[in-house]
Amino acid sequence: MRTLLCFLLSLSMLKLSAQVKKYTLEECVLIALEKNISIQQSEIDLEGAEIDKLDAFGSFFPRVNAQSQHIWNNGLSQNITNGLIENLTTQFSSFGGNVGVTLFNGKQNINQLARANLNIIARQYQLEDMKDDISLFVANLYLQVMFNKELEEVQRYQLELARQELERTQLRIEAGVQTQVEIYEIEANLAAQEQALVQAENATRLSLISLAQALLITDYDNFDIAEIDYVIPLSQILLEQPKNIYEKALSFRNDIKLGATNIEIAKKDIDLAKGALLPTLTAFYNYNTRISYSDRFLETGNLIETPIGVVKENGALVVSQFPERSVADPLPFGDQFRQNDGHSYGLSLNIPIFNGLSTKNNIKRRKLNLKRSENQFEQSKLDLENTINQAYNNAEGAFKFFEASEKTLKARKESYLMAEKQFEAGVMNSYDFIQTKQRYEIAASDNVRAKYDYIFKLKILEFYFGIQISL
Repeated sequence: MRTLLCFLLSLSMLKLSAQVKKYTLEECVLIALEKNISIQQSEIDLEGAEIDKLDAFGSFFPRVNAQSQHIWNNGLSQNITNGLIENLTTQFSSFGGNVGVTLFNGKQNINQLARANLNIIARQYQLEDMKDDISLFVANLYLQVMFNKELEEVQRYQLELARQELERTQLRIEAGVQTQVEIYEIEANLAAQEQALVQAENATRLSLISLAQALLITDYDNFDIAEIDYVIPLSQILLEQPKNIYEKALSFRNDIKLGATNIEIAKKDIDLAKGALLPTLTAFYNYNTRISYSDRFLETGNLIETPIGVVKENGALVVSQFPERSVADPLPFGDQFRQNDGHSYGLSLNIPIFNGLSTKNNIKRRKLNLKRSENQFEQSKLDLENTINQAYNNAEGAFKFFEASEKTLKARKESYLMAEKQFEAGVMNSYDFIQTKQRYEIAASDNVRAKYDYIFKLKILEFYFGIQISL
């Protein structure tokens, strides 16, 4: 029965472990680049820059517009049927269209298109620079998990040693080789090791959660990193001079390229502002027509004699002839559309003379912005050089510290093994033995810490040298 329970428990643990997804560093970086909100926002900015380019490109095309309106007039007017003044409602429709094209506007459309192209390049550099920062951030979190896992294994190993020491001490006490007093230090050391293991497990758990949160993964229980047996090589990057690393970084770093592009954008802004001082020449063409829905008079060809007075001397009537007219329906829509149309076309020249100094002040502001961009670019290069020098010194110092921790660990281990033999032989008491063992434990922890400190600082230096982050 006990064997069956162990078998079923093993199956359940195997099934549980199979559900846990273990991610490599490369997979974590890809997930972060896909899900990171800041990167998504930067991609939206890039799409917006591409739309701005379409706007600038569209300024080269003619502007075509059409308009129409329908009007009702309500009020006193003459009824053409009976000639009386009445409240009437008349209707009219009008249609029109116009075409305009800019022939010259101080090259502002050309400069605007050039600026839009530069802005797209700038947004691309900004996006890539953000991806680099996210990759480095994820690598730091990933290495923190690796560090905590290895430190946890060290604590687990130390706990196992403490248990073995307790068992051997109990056997020696039973054999009368040691007294009961010796076991108290061993038991206290075991309790301290159990506490240290719990703290190490919690640190591993928290670092995994931090990494998962950076990847926007919420299933913490089924998230883990891949097991990597990482051997530290002597990187060739430490054989380079910081000046060489800096010169190479200037050639490919996206933040440097972004700064240089911002300077070009600032120069185009000055050209755009200066364009407002030049004349603007446009060509235009307009078309209009009008439709009436009122009845109309038509002449019949007959003449109507109408008395208009009398001759004073003989009383004879004075008559006048008027053409006879009849009331007809409005002309058909198509006929009126053609008969009532009109065309106008020409050139329009606008010469700026005085606009309250706004154009000149705008040019001055753009020049100040250029100086600001140039200063920011120089500052970014200085920051990069300082960062690389610091990263180089940090990596070099971390490597030396790691080498020293290796030697310390080796010496502490030898001291511990010798103390263990002396303790078993009864030559060394439990207090001195525990002190020696604790120094060995500290050396082991410091070695793990120095290892991953060197790995991360080395990866930072390689990152500035153009080497892709990987383990």
